[in-house]
Amino acid sequence: MIYTVTFNPSLDYIVRLDSFTAGEINRVNYEQVLGGGKGINVSIVLGNLGHESTALGFTAGFTGEEIKRQLDGFGVKHDFVQLPEGFTRINVKVKADKETEINGQGPDISEANREELFEKLDKLSKGDTLVLAGSIPKTLPDDIYEKIMARLEGRGIRIIVDAEKKLLLNVLKYHPFLIKPNNHELGDMFGVKLTTDEEIITYAKKLQEKGAQNVLISMAGDGAILLTADGKHYKSPAPKGKLINSVGAGDSMVAGFITGYIESQGDFETAFHMGVATGSASAFSENLATRPEVEALLKTII
Repeated sequence: MIYTVTFNPSLDYIVRLDSFTAGEINRVNYEQVLGGGKGINVSIVLGNLGHESTALGFTAGFTGEEIKRQLDGFGVKHDFVQLPEGFTRINVKVKADKETEINGQGPDISEANREELFEKLDKLSKGDTLVLAGSIPKTLPDDIYEKIMARLEGRGIRIIVDAEKKLLLNVLKYHPFLIKPNNHELGDMFGVKLTTDEEIITYAKKLQEKGAQNVLISMAGDGAILLTADGKHYKSPAPKGKLINSVGAGDSMVAGFITGYIESQGDFETAFHMGVATGSASAFSENLATRPEVEALLKTII
């Protein structure tokens, strides 16, 4: 089984307009409301690619109900901890001549709520895959990723982590199966600017020395690089296409990697190419990648 955890999901209100002027009335020419959050995106794309997963995390209020309704529409199983007060945050994404985002705070999460999530995670068993992805709301402790990985250590669960700098560095001692920083995040972790593939590989190896098994580095239009636990590395250019929506592209890469890994019975090169194609398919679409879109792009990079 595959499980995803989104600690800080959101209902994204996405609007497009020709131009945006602060302090005045602005009228949109396109609007959409989408349930979001990194783990949720991974679950949706896994479903689009034909693989069942269960989305875990915290939801609250009418916005949380809408996220669950949308997941039901995608056929995605979910088992969220329902919080008694507040509402799942709303993020406003304004796409005009410049992109502007206004992100909500999210509801309060108590220690009892956290324990309820831990009890759900305790049911995972050997061979399961767990994706921990995204930011942590201010009402959760900074070491929540570490607590989960320590709790599940030694149980044969493949854990994939896609999180920002400090969260990622702190979990490496628990030997995550896969981590997915982008090239800028990788440089930030070590206080350097990475400009060549050789530099990226050098610093990705440092993450392996700190405990990561496999490191997948996304590089937007420059493609991606994968370093595996057995010392191999793979490079792929990005498929050609028009960037329409970068939101969810990294999450889609994770879903594609998992899909390729499962379907090839553990071949990393296949998983890598499937990840690259899936990330790009989402970037070239208004919505998250579908299987036909991924397979069309896959043919252009292998």
